[in-house]
Amino acid sequence: MRETQRRPPRMHGPGARMGGEKAKDFKGTIKKLVKYMGRYWPAFVAVLIFAVGSTIFGIIGPKISGKATTELFNGLVAKVSGTGSINFERIGHILLLLLGLYVLSAVLSFVQGLIMTGISQKLAYRFRQEICEKINRMPMKYFESRTVGEVLSRITNDVDTLGQSLNQSITQLITSITTMIGVLIMMLSISPLMTLIAIVILPISAGLIGIVVKKSQKFFVAQQRYLGEINGQVEEVYSGHNIVKAYNKEEDVEKTFHDTNDILFQSAWKSQFLSGLMQPIMTFVGNLGYVSVAVLGSILAVRGTITVGDIQAFIQYVRNFTQPITQLAQVSNMLQSTAAAAERVFEFLEEEEEEQLAQNPVHLEFPKGRVDFQNVVFGYNPDKVIIHNFNCSVKPGQTVAIVGPTGAGKTTMVKLLMRFYDVNSGAILVDGHNVKEFNRSELREIFGMVLQDTWLFKGTIMENIRYGRLDAT
Repeated sequence: MRETQRRPPRMHGPGARMGGEKAKDFKGTIKKLVKYMGRYWPAFVAVLIFAVGSTIFGIIGPKISGKATTELFNGLVAKVSGTGSINFERIGHILLLLLGLYVLSAVLSFVQGLIMTGISQKLAYRFRQEICEKINRMPMKYFESRTVGEVLSRITNDVDTLGQSLNQSITQLITSITTMIGVLIMMLSISPLMTLIAIVILPISAGLIGIVVKKSQKFFVAQQRYLGEINGQVEEVYSGHNIVKAYNKEEDVEKTFHDTNDILFQSAWKSQFLSGLMQPIMTFVGNLGYVSVAVLGSILAVRGTITVGDIQAFIQYVRNFTQPITQLAQVSNMLQSTAAAAERVFEFLEEEEEEQLAQNPVHLEFPKGRVDFQNVVFGYNPDKVIIHNFNCSVKPGQTVAIVGPTGAGKTTMVKLLMRFYDVNSGAILVDGHNVKEFNRSELREIFGMVLQDTWLFKGTIMENIRYGRLDAT
């Protein structure tokens, strides 16, 4: 039987676009993701402990180094005034303690990074494995209503985005919150008055970052969406290159690509430019706080309220205080990316599947090859029937050619026979048994299907010929 009917038209244009960077149901998707990651909770607890420990040891460092500075300053003053000298032994002990703290912080950070990377990669592996298994259980209509590029994007781009952003966002979220709380406590222990001055800069920082995030978000959305469109366009044009050349459609294809690429370019550079403004803004605001603290600290030091080392430590804390705010803004963007990617992956995993197994399935040990179509009615869309009350009977060993124009339903008949689709009404019988009484895999093993469009898998010609039956002679 020569197959000439083409499949239902694939979706193009707005209907085929990928979801944007922003999830449609952020909270619901995050809940699903948390539930999905339930088996990894002991590892997450370990990440939390190591990340908090690493951050705390790093936070204590400036105050310890401040003690060394105070000891050096007091010794220098005593030496100049002739009342004493610099106690290098005590300074050495302080510096050794400081070195130990920073080494311990680095080790804990390394361990938590190692664990978190393992979790994210195991999660990505699990998603890919489940997607691969899911593909084999999905009906043909799913793939014939979407571009190959869009389906591949869920397996590659979305899973990669999910793994990478999850790895970075969770670690940064823990360390940023711990750093903000820890730094605030350390600053209060040094000087509540200077802490009040430093806190004043928080609303300014949050307001400016909020403006930048709000402006850049829509460009991130467009960037992800049109990246998906370009993937679909490139895949289709590459696969159908012969047809493009045969019909002289090169200019139209290039125009479509350039139009989409221009939009992608505009959204990409705007999103990157705006997100890149956060660091300079935070540096500027941080410098304002730095100057204010330096002036106030000098006044307090002259009055003897605070030591020189504490001023140095406090200035370091002020610089560290604004950094977690920037990181939290970045985490917000990454969580949006994570949720958007997870939502698309979950949508795929929750798609309707083919009913693989029949109740009391029929087993034909030696199929004879009789095929009967009885009053078959079918349409790819229920409101658009293309086969009306079709009847046909093919006897065992009989050769039948079905000829007709494109769109007449020739390929559709074969797809119905193989149960890639089920009939709207009527019945198809194989050796007197309704095809719905077979398990799909066993039904398809009865047939040898040779399509007009050839496809070669990687391997030898012999391996390709044997693809449906590896033990063929």
